[in-house]
Amino acid sequence: MRYAPPGLCLNDFALLRDGDGTYAVLHLQGPWTAEFDHLRMETSYGRATSTDLVHWQPQGTAFGNGLPGRFDGQAVWTMHPFQHGDGGGGGMAMFYTGVSGLTPDGWPLQSVGLAYSDRTDGTGWRRHGTGPVVEADPRWYRTGERMGWRDPFVVRDDESDGWVMVICASDASLPVEVSGCVALATSDDLEHWTVHPPLVSPGDVDELECPVLERLDDGGWLLLGSIGQTRGFEAWTAPRLRGPWTRHGMLGPTGSYAPRVIRDPAGSRVVLHTTPRRVGLTDAGERCRGMLAQPKSLVVGTGSVPRLEWWAGVDAWLGEVTEGVVPHAVGDVVLSGRVEVVLRACGEQPALVVGCDGKELWVTGPDGVRLGETVLAEPATTLRVLTVGEYVEVYADGVFALTTLCYSGRAVPWTVVTGGEVRTVPVRAVRLPDPGRDDASAVWPGVSAS
Repeated sequence: MRYAPPGLCLNDFALLRDGDGTYAVLHLQGPWTAEFDHLRMETSYGRATSTDLVHWQPQGTAFGNGLPGRFDGQAVWTMHPFQHGDGGGGGMAMFYTGVSGLTPDGWPLQSVGLAYSDRTDGTGWRRHGTGPVVEADPRWYRTGERMGWRDPFVVRDDESDGWVMVICASDASLPVEVSGCVALATSDDLEHWTVHPPLVSPGDVDELECPVLERLDDGGWLLLGSIGQTRGFEAWTAPRLRGPWTRHGMLGPTGSYAPRVIRDPAGSRVVLHTTPRRVGLTDAGERCRGMLAQPKSLVVGTGSVPRLEWWAGVDAWLGEVTEGVVPHAVGDVVLSGRVEVVLRACGEQPALVVGCDGKELWVTGPDGVRLGETVLAEPATTLRVLTVGEYVEVYADGVFALTTLCYSGRAVPWTVVTGGEVRTVPVRAVRLPDPGRDDASAVWPGVSAS
């Protein structure tokens, strides 16, 4: 259900689909460490392939730093590869973030570079020149200290035959703590770019990272952006690329980050995102770079708020219904008043509990400590809970609503407590794609296996 490269953590990523239907993910990668240094550790892109967006096979490193002294000589961060030729031919272009070093106060100096490949599988990259192709314009964006100029994403312009790039930036007209924005640049040939004022600048966001643009079926646009302080991502929609943009709020809950949109094997839109882990694989560890989570169905109806729902592609990895003990499971609960679903135990005490009173939704760990909580927009009638190792997801009436991590307890039969009565919850076991793989993507086995 999750993926990380052997021995490494996974961070921001990009998705490709080759002509034969094979998916490839390019991702930032770095070693496990208590103190993460993204300048020294995020210096290459890993690559993995899949036919179903669930079972990923590592394929090694696909791209790395430039030579010393160049704009990308210190680190390479988030990328966007895409086929750019007419009719899908002509190979691929990849815009990516390069880091040249640090300011006197230790802030990363960022710019955007370009690479090409004659292949369509995410390999064979060659740099376009030795310098960046797009840099922050100080008329509208911070440069130097507290700058942002990373995470490029490129689409065809809907007002010309050219291209539009959106970039994570810092609005120079706003205080730094609320200056997170989506920058805009345009080009006729992918190699020469004109920078414009921000496309979206909310005025209440510290960092608006990993922007993604998706053309909708009605000709309008969806913009996804990761919000630094909430560690989730939000959605905007607009009839045209240049707006006006309508903000819809959180689409992915806290703990889901850096989304990407792609068509699944059946042709429907899905969103994949990252999820963190904790240093030392304990509840006390600091959150750190983590894993790629399984897809969610992206639903964008005319005039309705975008939402993420349970993706039916996961069902192929589920076993028969049981009331027994399974370490990784999916279960459904009908809500009737306040309910609490016990998923794990420490001794005789609950170690992992999902609770809901219809409107408020929460997850608690040992001693009832809240690991995550949210208030639903509308009262829910059903919950779906997924656990895979330490990873927990909760869906309210089919909509992705809450996610968290819990490293405590042992697996027990799921029980639900409502109105003073206790009953067992039937579940379906989750079949793992690579259960024996002993690396950073291996599932935490739980206390009972230690």
